[in-house]
Amino acid sequence: MASLKEVRSRITSVSSTQQITKAMKMVSAAKLRRAQDNILRMRPYAQRLSGILANLSSVTEERSVSNPYAEKRDVNRVLIIAVTSDRGLAGAFNSNIIKGVVALINERYSSQFAAGNVTILTIGRKGADGFRKRGFNVITDYTNIFSNLSFDSVREAAERAMNGFVSREFDRVDVVYNEFKNVATQVVQQEAFLPIEEKPAEEVVASTNLIDYTFEPSKEQIVEELIPKSLKIQIYKAVLESNASEHGARMTAMDKATENAGELLKQLKLTYNRTRQAAITKEILEIVGGAEALASE
Repeated sequence: MASLKEVRSRITSVSSTQQITKAMKMVSAAKLRRAQDNILRMRPYAQRLSGILANLSSVTEERSVSNPYAEKRDVNRVLIIAVTSDRGLAGAFNSNIIKGVVALINERYSSQFAAGNVTILTIGRKGADGFRKRGFNVITDYTNIFSNLSFDSVREAAERAMNGFVSREFDRVDVVYNEFKNVATQVVQQEAFLPIEEKPAEEVVASTNLIDYTFEPSKEQIVEELIPKSLKIQIYKAVLESNASEHGARMTAMDKATENAGELLKQLKLTYNRTRQAAITKEILEIVGGAEALASE
């Protein structure tokens, strides 16, 4: 049985840990509210932008506009954008992304991976460290984005992937991130980023209200500006989803850690009281034994 000093030391240590996890939960809750507001505002904009692009592609039958981001070719070289966080203590948040990327490679790109043609572009320090430790080819990593999250801070990563596709450095680009559902639920999403996948005409008609646009200055110029912007918005939305998911996951993890610390404190205090009672009983027995020995003399 542990000594009273050891038990007191453990109680102090667990109490300090509980205070830290409780404070981290409160910080994550405050950050989650802002992150949740950001993603809720972004979702309608991103959906509307995708709808406009679908309309622009459907109002005319001719395919006269050249779109380098929609070029389909044999998939020999693959880039996967993995969105994680810069910090840990968020439960399985980061490990789920790594598992999701590994599952994606095993399902779709096993031959490319065997040939060494699968590259990872990471957003977040935890993903970069995790993939490098596992021997993946990490082309570059974008860290500290979440400390000052904005469209400009994410745009560089999106442009790196887009330029790599246009220059034929990569034949396909996918993105893996955690989609925010609620505080306790984050769902790993695997989405195709490049080339742009055109929806069938029937699907476009069913999902959008076709509008007969008047193009000014021209359809070509509008599409040339909207497509790159839409792609960057797609990555920005994924990062916002991941940011909200991170704070939700950390808030849940810290709440559970605080509860576990409370349970552990109860057990330690019970152990302390039992140990103290045993020590008192032992001292009483020793005193009684000594008194009887003296009396017998």
